[in-house]
Amino acid sequence: MNSSTDPVDERLPVGKLAALGLQHVLVMYAGAIAVPLIIGGALNLAKSDIAFLISADLFCCGLVTLIQCLGFWKFGIKMPVMMGVTFAAVGPMVAMAGNPQLTIVHIYGAVIVSGIFCVLAAPYMSRLMRFFPPVVTGTVISVIGISLMGVGINWAAGGQPVIGQLVDGVFVKMPNPDYGSPTSLGIALIVLVSILLITKYVKGFIANISVLTGMVIGFVIAMAMGKISFYGLGDAEWFAFIRPFHYGWPKFDIGSIISMCLVMIVTMIESTGMFIALGEIVGKKVDDKTLARGLRVDGLGSVIGGIFNTFPYTSFSQNIGLVGVTGVRSRFVCAAAGVILMLFGLFPKMAHVAASIPQFVLGGAGIVMFGMVAATGIKILSGVDFQRNRNNLFIVAVSFGAGMIPIVAPSFFDKMPVFLSTILHSGILLASSMAVLLNLFFNGKGSSEDSRAHAMAAAQSSDH
Repeated sequence: MNSSTDPVDERLPVGKLAALGLQHVLVMYAGAIAVPLIIGGALNLAKSDIAFLISADLFCCGLVTLIQCLGFWKFGIKMPVMMGVTFAAVGPMVAMAGNPQLTIVHIYGAVIVSGIFCVLAAPYMSRLMRFFPPVVTGTVISVIGISLMGVGINWAAGGQPVIGQLVDGVFVKMPNPDYGSPTSLGIALIVLVSILLITKYVKGFIANISVLTGMVIGFVIAMAMGKISFYGLGDAEWFAFIRPFHYGWPKFDIGSIISMCLVMIVTMIESTGMFIALGEIVGKKVDDKTLARGLRVDGLGSVIGGIFNTFPYTSFSQNIGLVGVTGVRSRFVCAAAGVILMLFGLFPKMAHVAASIPQFVLGGAGIVMFGMVAATGIKILSGVDFQRNRNNLFIVAVSFGAGMIPIVAPSFFDKMPVFLSTILHSGILLASSMAVLLNLFFNGKGSSEDSRAHAMAAAQSSDH
């Protein structure tokens, strides 16, 4: 590589791109297909329709990831970002699915309009950068990592089935009878230990794909123990084209549109924290223009999703952790992953094979990656002045507490109005809001230049 080339813009050989890209795909695959499974179940769609939703989702995941990584015009942050359907939209979409007056095309209408809203609002949201000095960004990034740890731990225990059933109008996940079994925990531990051993004792390219190698080891062990099911592989088509507006032209319901626009505001705030976290990890400045380019893709991705029969898109934070673990910062790796996802969407048999990876295999890797995100936040906080400005301690303490509420007490806000559920059940959003407000209260908003200088100092103090 030319020494003058930014690591983010490094072009790797095709073989390495494919392996590193596949690693990103496997890390985010379970999350990528979860939302279409949930919404398909809530709509009581046939198995063939749910399979189509998954294929459409994978295709759009890949397409939107390519736009984010490669960029065009005013779209794309041009950093190693993987895009997937946001879980923040699940609640409102399930509520729409439960309304007998609304259909799937009403969901797509709301998704498209909210995407347009996001594109138009992105430049204004990006101006919030001055409100994110290191004491705020460090806190938010730490809470993102801690919030994700619950996902990794749940995976390690075997995970809970995504497909559930409607009970009194509420979509309920069915319990996994093997949850926490010694086999699941044991294989997750083997994956975790394998990743650590490879990281310590192996050098070069294999070290960069330590997560993928660890998952392969776990997959082979699980297959030898008869824990892998390729059910449905024989019935899957070899090729399936994703046709726009498969279920008909979108229809528009004002209440649904408002709720989805609220979801996009939540998504943009969460994406802001994730982009800042990624900037810290790869050593690249995320200014307001860069942030606006990234946030516009959240909106454009949602418009594309509504057209191609899927849902709103956002950056996947688990892949940000993978960038930190591997140390590979090239955006072309995630672009390669985008191509792989598009192929998975067009060739359903490939998607079925990837879907056969048990969640406990992913769990061992998840604990490492999500912990890496939290550790990045702690590293940023280590550069914050807590000695001369003790108020910073209160900002971190109370913000952490707010961010933990949905994690440690999921029913804490159950008595609050339903329309606030999207906001109150996001630990990331609660921590972000609290950190910004407390920083304004104790430290004032400062200038944009001061905040950028502080952010640059934090970035320079990190070991990239």
